[in-house]
Amino acid sequence: MVGISSHPNWLTFTRESESASDSPRVAIYINIRLSSFQFSLQKDVINHRDFLLISFCNNNSLFWIMNIYSNSSHSALKYFKNSEANIPNLLIMTGDFNICDSIWDPSFPHHSSISDNLIIIADSFNLDLSVPTNQVPTRYLDTNSKSNSVIDLIFLHSSSSELNSHLIHPDWQLSFDHTPLTITIPITEENIIISKFFIAKNSNEEELFIKDVTSVLRNLNISNLSDSDRLENIVNTLATSIEHV
Repeated sequence: MVGISSHPNWLTFTRESESASDSPRVAIYINIRLSSFQFSLQKDVINHRDFLLISFCNNNSLFWIMNIYSNSSHSALKYFKNSEANIPNLLIMTGDFNICDSIWDPSFPHHSSISDNLIIIADSFNLDLSVPTNQVPTRYLDTNSKSNSVIDLIFLHSSSSELNSHLIHPDWQLSFDHTPLTITIPITEENIIISKFFIAKNSNEEELFIKDVTSVLRNLNISNLSDSDRLENIVNTLATSIEHV
């Protein structure tokens, strides 16, 4: 089984794949305390393994967040440049763009024409490159033959108060190949009602829930596990059945 990590305190957004060659390469996690903002995956606007577009509501307006992975062939940027995606109120465009350039990396001596395409795309959404408060590499390599680099970037709306003030987390640089970038999303204050649903231990509700889950597991058809697709179907069926218990 291949998938991404999940946690009950975080909403996980990722695009479902139709085949192994189409498996997603980006994900977004949203803390459940922000659930009232109605975050939603928007595949109808962009449906591509290297893009993840999330919308959310704030004060009766719709805003967008985009996460991108662009490989060494820059296929995502080429796809994006040729698309006609209409994404108003895009607040953040971030990701691993795999482009070394002197524009965002003072230690790199050259400029890449690919960067021009990225800047044009950002300009079309009224986004500006955000310079971190601590300019350090975002990718660290184990080999001594290649230097560390800056390839993970954040573009913010040109009017954002967070522009040029995001942080590259200094404490995680030695733990990850790519260093996490941290930033505050500019959303205004709202009253968020948080409720927690639970089943009391040793209650009648707990007993009924256990019986229902046991029944789902007992009736699950696992007679044919000949390939990964059939296994994935069974896992999806199980998840859907338990969700409705």
